[in-house]
Amino acid sequence: MNAAQQEIMRRIQERSARVGILGLGYVGLPLAVVFAEAGFDVTGFDPDPVKVEKVRSGQSHIRDVPAEQVARLVASGKLAATSDFAGLQEMDAVSICVPTPLRKTGDPDLSFIIDATVELARHVHAGMVIVLESTTYPGTTREILLSKLTERSGLVVGQDFFLAFSPERVDPGRKDWTTLNTPKVVGGITPACTEVAVAWYCQALQEVVPVSSAEVAEMAKLLENTFRMVNIGLVNEMALMCERLGIDVWEVIEAAATKPFGFMKFTPGPGLGGHCIPIDPLYLSWKLRALNYTARFIELASEINTNMPRYVLSKVQDALNEHGKPLKGNRVLVLGVAYKPDIDDIRESPALDVLGLLNQKGAQVSFHDPHIPHIRFDGGEIDCVPDLMSAVRQADCVVIITNHSSYDYPAILEVARLIVDTRNALGAQRRNSAKVFSL
Repeated sequence: MNAAQQEIMRRIQERSARVGILGLGYVGLPLAVVFAEAGFDVTGFDPDPVKVEKVRSGQSHIRDVPAEQVARLVASGKLAATSDFAGLQEMDAVSICVPTPLRKTGDPDLSFIIDATVELARHVHAGMVIVLESTTYPGTTREILLSKLTERSGLVVGQDFFLAFSPERVDPGRKDWTTLNTPKVVGGITPACTEVAVAWYCQALQEVVPVSSAEVAEMAKLLENTFRMVNIGLVNEMALMCERLGIDVWEVIEAAATKPFGFMKFTPGPGLGGHCIPIDPLYLSWKLRALNYTARFIELASEINTNMPRYVLSKVQDALNEHGKPLKGNRVLVLGVAYKPDIDDIRESPALDVLGLLNQKGAQVSFHDPHIPHIRFDGGEIDCVPDLMSAVRQADCVVIITNHSSYDYPAILEVARLIVDTRNALGAQRRNSAKVFSL
């Protein structure tokens, strides 16, 4: 262990290392709070002045992070925020938590990672430890971050500074598994990088899992999300098959779930949402295409899941048809536009696709979501209907996209004219009602 490693390890263990978090979004702010609670002095860096000002004033823009906690940490001097990236030169440990979306072509958009790395490269110094948390394809940390961090500084990784990858595992809305207690995988560019990064994260997180390389850590994240994507694709296709066979897919799933081994329950739905599941496996698929390999499971699952909003559209059309009504010109109310229940996150939500398709077919669309006041789709913006039950009564068809727990489903079923339930939110009640259609 050389002098640079000894010094950063000492500062980490004494919690005198200054921590910087690049990106104050769904991953970055919770991580910043966890490190601050552990006793580190933490500075969040973000180009968005609104996010920075909210943190500075003791507010939280992330539902899972209580404003009271942010206010207390800011008041104590343990948490700060800035848009001035020159402050990175004062940091000893930096975590990169920026978005990694897909372009419209389906290719990875690494611009946020590249911009953050270029900015960091101006201020990287001996003894610094850097961890990338943004999900990406295997090789990103070594091929992109390492080259950009060393080409200007002349520093040697594993000797002068330390670089690793640790995939975020944030599941918005959960109370049982949080940033603090979810096991954290960490893989470095060199064994020394792994050792330093693990030592840092161990000071704040309850369980850290070291692996042999950054590539293993990158691939582990993609396996986790590909597993979910493929199984959701499987059960979505099962729903399509059950419809043709005249079988209730929800009853099939519940029956299969009674098996205590060899089966894990997944449920169908209107499509995939959130930042991870619809996007991350496609990073792997894209990377492998460059190696002349087709990730067939990923491509097939993506095709099935991507077409689910169109399947929902067809269910709405069929349901209205059964009641002697066309889709065009009739009122369709979508319940729930968040990508999962009881959160305010609409990233990649299938509700936006369903609304867009309904709108294109001439339906008079509206939505209600207790967590989201307004949305943008098809280039326009609409507000949440102010009176839920009044909107349910007036709608020609109600489409349940996100099964928020706050909805009174028996009351909705009683007053609605027609319901398409894509989440089995009505449960057994739907089986005895001629006005309910389900996946």
